[in-house]
Amino acid sequence: MQPLLQFTRRVIGPAVFFALAALLSAAEPERLTFCSYNLKNWLTMERAVRQPPSSKPEKERAQVVKMLTDIHPDILGVCEIGTADDLAELQQRLQVAGVDLPYTELAHGGDPVRRLALLSRLPIKTRNSQTTLKYQIGAQTLPFQRGILDVTIAITPTFDLHLLGVHLKSMRTVSEADQAEMRRNEARLLRLHMDSVFAQEPGACILAYGDFNAQRNDPAVAEIMGGPRTGDTTVLDVLLRDVNGEVWTHFWDAADSYSRLDYCFTSRLLRPHIDTRQSGIHADKDFYKASDHRPLVIKISAEPILK
Repeated sequence: MQPLLQFTRRVIGPAVFFALAALLSAAEPERLTFCSYNLKNWLTMERAVRQPPSSKPEKERAQVVKMLTDIHPDILGVCEIGTADDLAELQQRLQVAGVDLPYTELAHGGDPVRRLALLSRLPIKTRNSQTTLKYQIGAQTLPFQRGILDVTIAITPTFDLHLLGVHLKSMRTVSEADQAEMRRNEARLLRLHMDSVFAQEPGACILAYGDFNAQRNDPAVAEIMGGPRTGDTTVLDVLLRDVNGEVWTHFWDAADSYSRLDYCFTSRLLRPHIDTRQSGIHADKDFYKASDHRPLVIKISAEPILK
């Protein structure tokens, strides 16, 4: 116990001290747990050359569920899930493990295989996922590969949380300039979609999350966050760390490369509701047995947090 707390306890007595501590604890607003996680191909696909398509290996699925059970999210946003059946399987496995998330949204873009999904303990108030967005590069018209998952959840009768999930175009060593331009265009479409939400609701509490496949100084990230021209609609990067103070979210085994590719961005009016002290990157020594990404965990309070 810290010296100041020890002194206070001696002055007022143990009984009063613990009664006050209990009252303060009860008065602190409840924190909602949000988790963003790239599951790494929870779907049926060809996993080896000249091998038939198969589902995500059982050991990997079990490790995903173990980690999510440890986190125990109230709202879970995931990348790289397959069909509605795959989503139902994840939901059922979590329920058996004690994490009941009965409300779901499944979204997609031009990619017919990998989708975005959201599972929630709280009912989904509105759905506005964007599945047909396109952009131009030269003479080419290209689809937003994974689209934008868009749902609103009423945290309280007076506090709506807008959740926007994305998985931007991958980083590849082949034709990297084209991939970077594709990511930037997808990021610009997300920015335009956020602008439309702000236009309808100037005080919107937006949490944009997912696998952005970009470094912090990438133009795609700048597109999303905005700048002087976006004013109050600028979104803020929630810099998360693990228990060791490290910020990487993705490990590329072939290159021994650790990178921060997953992000959470908040609107200015949502930021005071984020408990940054309790938020972070979930650190599990066996994370790689589940996915090449680590989960992001955000603690959200219905009331602004005094700091």
